[in-house]
Amino acid sequence: MKNKLTKKKILIIHGPNINLLGVRETAIYGKEPISVINQNLNSFAKKFNFDCEIFQTNHEGEIIDAIGQARDAVDAVILNAGAYSHYSIAIRDAIAAIHIPCIEVHCSNIFGRESFRSNSVISSVCAGTISGFGKYSYFLAIFALKNIL
Repeated sequence: MKNKLTKKKILIIHGPNINLLGVRETAIYGKEPISVINQNLNSFAKKFNFDCEIFQTNHEGEIIDAIGQARDAVDAVILNAGAYSHYSIAIRDAIAAIHIPCIEVHCSNIFGRESFRSNSVISSVCAGTISGFGKYSYFLAIFALKNIL
């Protein structure tokens, strides 16, 4: 059993097109580049005694690999699977297999956009879902993990 004071490790996975934050549909996603958001996420995570690893990919298989490797490497995952959230049963199954908390995040409010975005196949295997708060969705997920780990 880990000591309560032991630093926890979290993995943040940014999925497809998150590398384009700051230039992609700025009215929805904001003007701040992902590099700045990542720096701020690392700083925020440290305030909660988390080591934070951040990974971005546009490829479904790489997300699945990262989730699978997380099982033995981290205490929790924060995942913005982007459009894959709406149809990737493979990502859903990877989350279900690791048996550690995973929080689904979306910068936009997926329920206030096109109807196809309101369904997430990964939500049912996640500890929770946070959407609609822009970059702050990630920060809220870190706060949530502090309270569930």
